[in-house]
Amino acid sequence: MASDSTFDVVSKVDSQEVANAMNQAQKEIVQRYDFKGVGAEVDFSGEKILMKANSEERVNAVLDVFQTKLVKRGISLKSLDAGEPYASGKEYRIEASIKEGIAQDVAKKINKLIRDEAPKGVKSTIQGDELRVSSKSRDDLQATMALLRDFDEADLQFVNFR
Repeated sequence: MASDSTFDVVSKVDSQEVANAMNQAQKEIVQRYDFKGVGAEVDFSGEKILMKANSEERVNAVLDVFQTKLVKRGISLKSLDAGEPYASGKEYRIEASIKEGIAQDVAKKINKLIRDEAPKGVKSTIQGDELRVSSKSRDDLQATMALLRDFDEADLQFVNFR
C-alpha cells in the first residue's frame, strides 16, 4: 500500500435548494397575517438576497422565515452571510449572500487545525477554494473528518474519499 489515501474538503451549496427555500419564504410572507401591509418581501438579484420591510423587527422576522426555509431544505446557516438591518428611505433592508467555496483565511485556519490536532501522518494542501487532505492510513483520514465536523466557521463537505 504505497499510495496515499485522500479526500477533499469543500464548501458547496445546492443553488436549486436555495431557490426553493427563497420561493417558499416568498409564499409564506405573502400569506402570513403579520406581514400584511408592512411591505415585507424577499428578492434574489444575482448574488445578493435582499429582504425588505417597513420596520427593523419585521425585516428580522423576514430573515427568520428565510433561515427556517433554508434549514428545512437541508442548507446549513453557516453558508448564509446576512448583514445587519439598515434603513433605506422609509424601509429597512437586510442584504445576505450564500457563501460558496472556502476562503483563503478559513482554509489557512483549517490547515493549521489539521497540523496541530490531526493524527501525525496527515497532510493537507490548499487547492484554490478547497483543501486536499492525504495520509497513508484511511483511519487517520476518518479521524480528521471527525475533527473537521466540529469546525464552526464554514459549512464543510468531504468528497473524493479514496
